Amino acid sequence: QVQLVESGGGLVQAGGSLRLSCAASGRTLSTYQMGWFRQPPGKEREFVATISRGGSSTYYADFVKGRFTISRDNTKNTVYLQMNSLQPEDTAVYCCAATLRLLTSSSPNDYPYWGQGTQVTVSS
Repeated sequence: QVQLVESGGGLVQAGGSLRLSCAASGRTLSTYQMGWFRQPPGKEREFVATISRGGSSTYYADFVKGRFTISRDNTKNTVYLQMNSLQPEDTAVYCCAATLRLLTSSSPNDYPYWGQGTQVTVSS
């Protein structure tokens, strides 16, 4: 079973950038489809992006296209989320998730393994 630990969150001004990392242990990351999700304060968890096992295929939520980039380095067992042009509405707890299933999914129900999350706060 894989364990996931996120890092890289923090406080940033609107228009700024952050890079989140998700480090995996316990299993080889290359066997997992990976996703990033976020939960804004008082709202439901929502899909952000997903990346295939080899990194060749990515899929994004409409609200992040052109601003966020998901990537992975399987040699480092790490997945990244580069976030640019951040806005106050991007404020949320960001979590990475993993699944062994060969699918591109935006549903959190398809990802059985989750990290604890990292807080991102964007000030106006």
